[in-house]
Amino acid sequence: MTDFDFAATGRRVIAVEQDALTLLKDLIGAPFQAACELMLSCTGRVIVTGMGKSGHVGHKIAATLASTGTPAFFMHPGEASHGDLGMVTAQDVVIAISNSGEAHEILAILPVLKRLRARVISITAQADCSMGRFADVALEIGRSPEACSLGLAPTSSTTATLALGDALAVALLEARGFTPEDFALSHPGGALGRRLLLRVDDLMQTGALIPQVTSGTTVRDALLEMTQKGLGMTAVVNADGVLVGLFTDGDLRRAIDQQIDVRTTPIDAVMTQNMLTVPAGLLAAEALNRMEQARINGVIVVDPDHRPVGALNMHAFLRAGVV
Repeated sequence: MTDFDFAATGRRVIAVEQDALTLLKDLIGAPFQAACELMLSCTGRVIVTGMGKSGHVGHKIAATLASTGTPAFFMHPGEASHGDLGMVTAQDVVIAISNSGEAHEILAILPVLKRLRARVISITAQADCSMGRFADVALEIGRSPEACSLGLAPTSSTTATLALGDALAVALLEARGFTPEDFALSHPGGALGRRLLLRVDDLMQTGALIPQVTSGTTVRDALLEMTQKGLGMTAVVNADGVLVGLFTDGDLRRAIDQQIDVRTTPIDAVMTQNMLTVPAGLLAAEALNRMEQARINGVIVVDPDHRPVGALNMHAFLRAGVV
């Protein structure tokens, strides 16, 4: 154990970085507007580049842009001088990041970017630097002290750069009218993507796998159907195939309490008639929400004529990761 006050240092670091963000907020103005308009009108891709810690932040900025509707990728400035500049076209916009604005790896490729007719946005502490003077649009994060007590490790500067990148991405997202569904398309493997993309049609049992009996079937035969299809329920349809009822495990328990004869009692006597159904095409997350509100574990999916086209229970949502 040590008497060193780690918490006090942590609070001081956060306070210094908060000051850097406050300064950055005051710097958002006409250049930010120009940068957003340049990126919004870009018919190619946004290419982010930076060395060292600026490069790490650049990776995140490129990823955030790409996931919010602005095609983007990161290009290492050192590799750019050895062939990766071939990825850049005249339709692209390059975001070059350097706190000092004097990173020689970036300065070495800027003339080539100009020859390629790519547009350049610089992100530096101050616009009055080599990169800022070269860029089409020069964005400033401000010259704030680093939170490191030595004043050396990039801390406040990288926090401000990251925040500026987020501001650019969100501003473009809103200008494009980017929707949650658009976001989900680039995140199909995540929980949000599953909730916004999956529909009941993707999860339900269909065709011969739908548990279904006709009106007048005995409870015994309905139980056999439930057991074979494994959903803990069965739909009950009339002669035209229209859904008229649902028989579940809960209905079975209530029927047993009434001491009915399962071999002779028709399913119509014990089924639930006013059951919840959902339409085909409904988002799985919405179907799950309706089931939770109704406190049921399974549901029948019906077409506009109220005929069963599918069936699913809570296990389907669990397997798909919607829950």
